[in-house]
Amino acid sequence: MPPSERIAVFDNDGTLWTEQPMYFQLAFVLDRVKALAPQHPEWRTQEPFKSVLAGDMAGVAKAGEHGLLEMMAATHAGMTADEFRAIVADWLATARHPRFKRPYTELTYAPMKELLAYLRANGFKTFIVTGGGVEFMRVFSERVYGVPPEQVIGSSIRTKYEVRDGKPVIVRLPEIEFIDDKAGKAVGINRYIGRKPILAFGNSDGDFEMLEYTTSAPGPRLGLIVHHDDEEREYAYDRRSSIGRLERGLDESRAARLGGREHERTTGAGCTTPGKGDAGSVLNANGPSRGRSRTALAGDVARAALVRDAFAETRHQHRRARIRVGLCRHPRVEPLAERFRIGNAADPVIHAHLAALRRDEDLTL
Repeated sequence: MPPSERIAVFDNDGTLWTEQPMYFQLAFVLDRVKALAPQHPEWRTQEPFKSVLAGDMAGVAKAGEHGLLEMMAATHAGMTADEFRAIVADWLATARHPRFKRPYTELTYAPMKELLAYLRANGFKTFIVTGGGVEFMRVFSERVYGVPPEQVIGSSIRTKYEVRDGKPVIVRLPEIEFIDDKAGKAVGINRYIGRKPILAFGNSDGDFEMLEYTTSAPGPRLGLIVHHDDEEREYAYDRRSSIGRLERGLDESRAARLGGREHERTTGAGCTTPGKGDAGSVLNANGPSRGRSRTALAGDVARAALVRDAFAETRHQHRRARIRVGLCRHPRVEPLAERFRIGNAADPVIHAHLAALRRDEDLTL
């Protein structure tokens, strides 16, 4: 695969770091409202600011999208881009997660950071494609993930150029310019990257279009969904969650898995899924763990499913399944490392990918 085509895109919230009990940027907005309240006495009687100051999260939720946009305009605009970055950096240095009591930038997923590093070491250019604010993410993306600010795509507000005190500055305006979520992620990839990715990673229905856009292209493609199901070590959520809801992806994965079994029955190509006794290979937040059964993997924090076919040879067999779980055994399927030509097949990060191919299993991280 030519190095110029080696593009990998990653969602952030719920894929690279945790997103519960609320998106971290929302926590930033709420803290900024409290910090700015002395300058705005009118907020004591004006919603949604009144609810924020009273600690009434139900009242904040009732304000809906309009209320959130109003708070973002008050806390994200009216300053220069440099001033905003400094405010975000100061907040990240002092803010702590309400459950884990640690800085938000420490609540990242070790396997995903290892994957980022592995891909870069093998010629991939890694991008973050997030529904969060692009300028918020750019403050820490390189330090935390090794992704430079120019490789972050996210939601943005309008800005304008001014000269203040003889110095050129970019001023942030209280107007939404681009929402990088759902279909917007595919639009953002096309607009800012200009090339379809080879690999895409997400965790919610907000990432569905990005995964679909990536895996629909010809040639070797891979999409992955991180499924959160460990309430003890992190959080367990999918269909019923207001944050990071995963419903459409699960439904299409299930339909695709059933389609794969039918394909196996009629063709013998072998789209199998492991049973209780099958050994698996897993990478979780605590590091590698091997030899566990599929049943035992149910409690791991970052369960992942391979989405759609990684190889174009079998895609025509599954036209009804937009996203499929697992990989089919096929005479022309070669080891993933050889097809992508991205490195040593013995590397622990790719070990699970190759093991899944050999055993016709769906990958669990």
